[in-house]
This record gives sequence, C-alpha cells and structure tokens, in this order.
Amino acid sequence: MSYTTNPNTVKSIVIVGGGSAGWMTASALAKVLGPELCDITLIESDQIGTVSVGEATIPQVQLFNRILDIDEKEFLDFTNATFKLGIEFVDWQKKGHAYFHPFGTYGTNIDALPFHHYWLKMQQLGKASDLSQYSLTAVAAYQNKFMHPQQQQNSPLAGINYAYHFDATLYAKFLSSYATKRGVTKLNGKVMDVGLNADNGNIQTLFLEDGQQITGDLFIDCSGFKGILIEQALKTGFDDWSHYLPCNRAAAVPCHTITAQNITPYTKSTAQSVGWTWRIPLQNRIGNGYVYSSDFIDDNAAQEVLLQQLESSPIADINMLRWTTGMRKKSWNKNCIAIGLAAGFVEPLESTGLHLIQSAIAKLMTLFPYKNINQCDIDLFNQQTEKEYLRIRDFIVLHYKATERDDSDFWRYCQAMPIPSTLQQKIEMYKETGRIFRQDDELFNETSWLAVMQGQGIKANNYHPLVDRLSDVEIQRRLQNIESVIANSANLMPDHHAYIQQMLS
Repeated sequence: MSYTTNPNTVKSIVIVGGGSAGWMTASALAKVLGPELCDITLIESDQIGTVSVGEATIPQVQLFNRILDIDEKEFLDFTNATFKLGIEFVDWQKKGHAYFHPFGTYGTNIDALPFHHYWLKMQQLGKASDLSQYSLTAVAAYQNKFMHPQQQQNSPLAGINYAYHFDATLYAKFLSSYATKRGVTKLNGKVMDVGLNADNGNIQTLFLEDGQQITGDLFIDCSGFKGILIEQALKTGFDDWSHYLPCNRAAAVPCHTITAQNITPYTKSTAQSVGWTWRIPLQNRIGNGYVYSSDFIDDNAAQEVLLQQLESSPIADINMLRWTTGMRKKSWNKNCIAIGLAAGFVEPLESTGLHLIQSAIAKLMTLFPYKNINQCDIDLFNQQTEKEYLRIRDFIVLHYKATERDDSDFWRYCQAMPIPSTLQQKIEMYKETGRIFRQDDELFNETSWLAVMQGQGIKANNYHPLVDRLSDVEIQRRLQNIESVIANSANLMPDHHAYIQQMLS
C-alpha cells in the first residue's frame, strides 16, 4: 500500500527512557501512526533503573488499554493485576477515623438535583446513613466483592467503575513487547550529550555512550525526574510546589500475601505522624510504601515506620525515591515533549501518575505536529497540561489541609500552610452552599471532591434550596430505597479473588 504524505510530515520520533511513560507513549504512537508513516525509536539504558513503584491506577487506564486493543485477561495475567474500586483513607481526618473515596457515583440524581444535596439535608436531621452506604463500589470494596459492569438497566450493577492494581515494571515489559511487535525500534543505550540546532535551538542529535548518534524530527522525554532533554538540554525550568505538598521522598517494599482475603479490591492509604503509607494488593504480593517529608523525618526512621506496617515478611530490599513536587514551566518546549515524571510530579496519593502519562499522550495525538511545529499547538498543549496539573495539585493539597490532626510538627505545618485560592474557593463554596462544581473538565469529579471534603471533616452548612420541594418523609424513603438497592446489588457480586481466579482459569 502506498501513502501520499506531506513532505513536512514528522518522519521520525525518538523517545528517551523506558518505564511506564516510555512504553505507554511508544505503544500508543505505534498503534495510531504505524511503521508506514513514522519511524519510532525508544532509547533505554539497562544501567538506569525506572521508578515503577506506582501500582495503583484510576479508571481512565481502562480506556488506554482499550485503545490499544489489549485483552484484559492477558493483561491481568501478565502484570499480576487485581481490580480497584477506590481508596480507603485511614487516620487522615483524625486518628481512628476512616473514609472511602469510591469510583463511580453516590446514589442517583433526584428530580434533576445531585443526590448529595438530599443526603446533606437528611444528615443534618440525623436521618441519613454514612455517605459510603450510597456507593456500590464502596460497599462492595469493604465486602471484598467485584464484578464487571452488568447489562442490567436501572441497576447500580450496570455502572460499576473500576481500575487496577498491577506491577508497573511488568506493565512496561508488556507494552515493550506490544510496541516492538508493531515496529518500534528499541535501543539499549545511555544518552551522554544532546546536540541542539544552532539556528532554532531544537534538539537535533542524541549522542549515546557507545558512539551512536541518533537524529529525529520529534523527541519525547520520558527520562524521569532527570529530564535529560526537557531540562538538562533545553533548560526549561521548574515550578516547585513543595510549600503546598512537602512530602518529597518514598520508601517502597513488597511483602508476601497471607490469605486470599488480603487481596482487597481497593488501595489503602494510612496517615502517619509524617506523611502516609500505602498498601496495594496484587495477585502475588502486597505493595507497600511510605511517602514522607525529609524535613520532618530522616530516611532511617522512615524505613522503620514502613517495616512496622508490613503484614508479612518483605520479599525485596527497600527502594528509596526522592523528588521535588511540581512541574516543568513547559511540558512541550521546541521539538521536545516531556511525558511522565520528566514533565512533573504530583505525589501518588490519588494514583494519578499513569493517568497524567495517558493524558499527555492524548493531547499529543490531538495536537500532533508537522516538522515545522506551530507555536499555537505548543501553547495550547502547555496551557492544558498546566491546568490539569494545577487541578490535581489542589485536590491532593485538600487531603493535607483539611485535617484535625495536630499531633506532629508535620500536621501542624499542613494545617497552617496557605493554600491556592482555587482550592480555597472550592472549600468555601461547599461549606456555604453544599455545591461542588467541576471546572474545565478537571480529572476529579463531584463524587471525588465530595468524598474527600466530607471524609476530611469539611461540613456543608447548607444544601440546594430546591431540595425542599420534597417532604422529609419522601426524601428519607428515597434514600432508604437507594441504600437497600445498593446493599442487595453488592450481595449479588462474587468474591474479588475468586472472580480473578475464574477469569484466569
């Protein structure tokens, strides 16, 4: 088959760095472009390890896998994946308190008004159950239940929303095989120097340790925190958000799974005196980590905290990570696009890492350039990326700011720290009116903001005035009906671990 292409078409793309970011990018480009239109080369070094501790995702990853036509069963088997219905937050509002941030929705809209306004009224009257009882994914998660969405009209079982826990290293390996089968050239090498075009400052040549010189039209920087192209070569600059999000390190270690009941369909985040620990169950092990601030605890003490959290013996050495929270001043600079950690990092509290990779790839596809890149494409990409990062940042800051904890210098700092005006506005809006508005199609929807604001102890003083069109008796009847339908639906769902075993048998 012959193709007629514009001579100005991008003919060669070079990706620096493997890991999840590199291989997700390579796989998507290979699927969309194909080897007929463009040569895609990925350079990764055996000498440079990848971060790959992020094992929890959000539901958008399903879309990415579907675009690649990945068979879910094959993916689950290869990556030791389990299903995820949300996140449990323990000791965040105060010690001894827990709440659940579910995927999906709470209840159902009533007379065109959001469900939570009716719940707010009944809660103020002492006639409503805990918010999580109106979420099927929350109820099912706590019962260790899971199933795929069912073809049942007007049933909560039709709207089950889920993500995955998986081994990120194996996912990168899975996608590496996918991409190379579709024509991506994989080079094992280390970039030692970057040659820039003297006229326009674009990246022109990569000089590898073994003497190879790699040229390309478009360069994708997936080199992690180092930002070999976007920062070391192009000096793009970085916006530091450490004053909002002081955690700057993590220790991670896997441990054995004790019983099948330990393989829960949710991530667990437990607040510590400094930072928080995670628990992520895979088929073959439990992923554990401790995210903390080196300003408030040293590395040795942090490792002790982590080891004390383990429910069984560790099966690997502790992996230590360091970062600065924030983002590049430009994710797209000249003919270089940073994706993943090279573009920025908002700590892993809400499992957004892989989504930000996926989102950057989607924007790249939408604004895919010619060789002579238009500045308007670059500007729009950067504007959209910044907006997305800022909204996610605000959501993460909310967890730290809205807390009753004052039992350590760390939590006292978080309580006292100034927060972005965009977040302050959202908190005040909810406090005063009970309203939550999703802005600019931001990643986290009304359910997420409601779960965390309510869960962290922010109380709404009011509800939508049109709620009063229904009598209290009628509202209570409807809420009880919703709660009953959700409880019955959860009872119909099978055990999470047994469901996976049946899928893979």
